[in-house]
Amino acid sequence: MALIVHKYGGTSMGSTERIANVAKRVAKWARAGHQMVVVPSAMSGETNRLLGLAKELAPARQDASYLRELDMLASTGEQVSVGLLAIALQAEGVPAVSYAGWQVPIKTSNAYTKARIDSIDDRKVRADLAAGKVVIITGFQGVDAGGNVTTLGRGGSDTSAVAVAAALKADECLIYTDVDGVYTTDPRVVPEARRLQTVSFEEMLEMASLGSKVLQIRSVEFAGKYKVPMRVLSSFTPWDIDINEEAKSGTLITFEEDEQMEQAVVSGIAFNRDEAKISVLGVPDTPGIAFQILGAVADANIEVDVIIQNLSKDGKTDFSFTVHRNDYARAMDLLKEKVLPALGAAEVVGDTRICKVSIVGIGMRSHVGVASKMFRVLAEEGINIQMISTSEIKTSVVIDEKYMELAVRALHRAFGLDQASA
Repeated sequence: MALIVHKYGGTSMGSTERIANVAKRVAKWARAGHQMVVVPSAMSGETNRLLGLAKELAPARQDASYLRELDMLASTGEQVSVGLLAIALQAEGVPAVSYAGWQVPIKTSNAYTKARIDSIDDRKVRADLAAGKVVIITGFQGVDAGGNVTTLGRGGSDTSAVAVAAALKADECLIYTDVDGVYTTDPRVVPEARRLQTVSFEEMLEMASLGSKVLQIRSVEFAGKYKVPMRVLSSFTPWDIDINEEAKSGTLITFEEDEQMEQAVVSGIAFNRDEAKISVLGVPDTPGIAFQILGAVADANIEVDVIIQNLSKDGKTDFSFTVHRNDYARAMDLLKEKVLPALGAAEVVGDTRICKVSIVGIGMRSHVGVASKMFRVLAEEGINIQMISTSEIKTSVVIDEKYMELAVRALHRAFGLDQASA
């Protein structure tokens, strides 16, 4: 039959009862003749519990030795999950074997807590599959060239699953979550949000990068690079649902733009509360200034999102950008202590009470006036735009956080996303 990769999130693995249900679902697919690889997350809340223990013993630091031990600690959550799932499958009468990332091995960079996958040795996994076993591999983690355990960052199990699927040239990667697919926006903010039957890879990549929590962006990047067919579906449907029905449920992430997709100018509204804005004021308007500011930030492994530079006045300009809130304090300290004195800038100011709201749709390529409609809708709601970022298929705005839900609801309604697709 086919080689299928299943990925299960922490909620799906949240108790022994749920793990037993996951085992029954995987066993159903295995008994249907499929070769099965499963990549589970840690049990819900376990990673936070483990990191909380570290904070009890010592204040959070950023030096490499501390981050190495955080990875060693956090990786144990997934090891518990794979062991329990293997035991549950064996209890179902299905041969199963579990591996930690370092045993495969999944080789990564040495950027602790934010490592990237370099390669996967698939020989051991293929041998087990050929022997008729279900192979269970820890998500979220790997091993660097020095033999140190590394983790891939929050949501890293999605990336692990897609990377494993790519290495094995799997027929499909099914991402089981606590939602039943990809929606036009978060149903908790807009109850009228609709589940999408299909979404293009480009749209999913934009939505993941813009704050959609359904998939980690790096997993979508992997899927796009290696053309891994992906489907997002719910792990809370009954495990004994007909396998053919299950295989067609959820949302398919496709690499082809069909006619129905082209009819939708905007496919979804994404938002992100986890950003903060930093402005370097009174910067000399000379060549290389942007590099001096952002180069130092990048060297500290801090990712920058939206960037804007004001027009020069009297040889000075203001330079603003956004970072993840978790990196805000570190970025501010870096700029004040090292960058500001070197530049001779006036001051550095920040704002953690902002958010980013975005409209996404491949139909934006062939329709004019989409961004202006977005701006008009926000203006009618009295929402001021602080920053703007665009690409072929998305427009993002940075606004005051308190207006986020109002903006999302207004845009969702204005672009007709609460209506059934034709």
